[in-house]
Amino acid sequence: MNKKDIANIRKEFKLDNYRMNIREIFNVYVQKESGEIYHQVSQPFQMLEQETQELFLKNFKKVLTGQLDAKLFELKFTRDVEDSTQSFLYEGLQADSEDWQEYMLEIVTKMFARGAYEFDTVVTFIRAEYRKQTKKRNQESEEGGDDEVYSSGIILCSLNKTDQPKKALMFDYIEKEFKSYNFVDPIINLDSPLSGFLFPAFNDNAADVNHILYCAGKANQPDFTFIEEVLNCEDIITAQEDKDSFDQVLKEVIGDEVDSAVISNVYEEIDRVVQENIENEESEIPTLDYRDIERILTVSGVENIDTAKVEHAFKSVVADEKHEFKASSLVPKSIKISTKIADVTINPKDLKNVKYITYEGKRCLLLEVDEEVIVEGFRLESNTL
Repeated sequence: MNKKDIANIRKEFKLDNYRMNIREIFNVYVQKESGEIYHQVSQPFQMLEQETQELFLKNFKKVLTGQLDAKLFELKFTRDVEDSTQSFLYEGLQADSEDWQEYMLEIVTKMFARGAYEFDTVVTFIRAEYRKQTKKRNQESEEGGDDEVYSSGIILCSLNKTDQPKKALMFDYIEKEFKSYNFVDPIINLDSPLSGFLFPAFNDNAADVNHILYCAGKANQPDFTFIEEVLNCEDIITAQEDKDSFDQVLKEVIGDEVDSAVISNVYEEIDRVVQENIENEESEIPTLDYRDIERILTVSGVENIDTAKVEHAFKSVVADEKHEFKASSLVPKSIKISTKIADVTINPKDLKNVKYITYEGKRCLLLEVDEEVIVEGFRLESNTL
């Protein structure tokens, strides 16, 4: 799935939307430490109060929010797994109301077979019909009918912690006095899902039951045990891990010291590849192998580059010789330059305007600008070195 596929689904989670018809919601309350199910209830989503529906819809959007390969990961199911989650989800989509609950409970059992949390948790499943417009109806035609749409059943899961309420001070209007008030019911934290997933994955308006979209609780911190033992999916590489490996390959090729303009050129060239992919509306995410890295370094101004040198560096860092770096994971949103005096954060494309120089025996960071510099509302005086 790409960002556009995910955004198309996320935006449909709103009240009374026929493009995302949530048929039923199944909530399972699991006790801390023991991992035992304390309560479970399934009901039509439309039977919930509107305010409750809005809270859940906001939660479902949270599950589908985040950067790909950092917080959201498209995973491939492992083949030939006994009692696989893939089969539970696939059968659950087709089953009647009672059987679908049993399939979801099988997944809950797998979630807590490896140990429970230190707090009570609520696992929420929904079954919905997702419809995406593929072609608009010809308004000038006399023919009736709706727009052409693609339709598919989906299951979304959200795992949320419960928080113990704090003591509060309240004002009693009748008695006209302030009183302490103790809440006893736990609060379900729907603002920060611990994890979640969407089945099936979607690519170019086609459901892919061999893949699932997984949501990690924190960026670049996926639960690998959850991925392997609960979802029964293959291993993944996070965007941060991909970026770290790429940086190590560059160091192997060009060394630890490099001109700022070279690094800026490298990021610009990779970003150009990403932007071309977006402009051409290609569904495949652009990737880079060692031959692509050689080309990028060459056009970026790195001297004495050859295929053998880059290939050797690539193999010394990356275990899988067939691995390809995802271009979208390699360009940082910002670059932080840290010194003992101050920290400076700049855009990667502006790195070429930064120079590390020695002036009158002192090491200095020189930042080239083309406008006045404003600090706390004051214009800095200009001096000539």
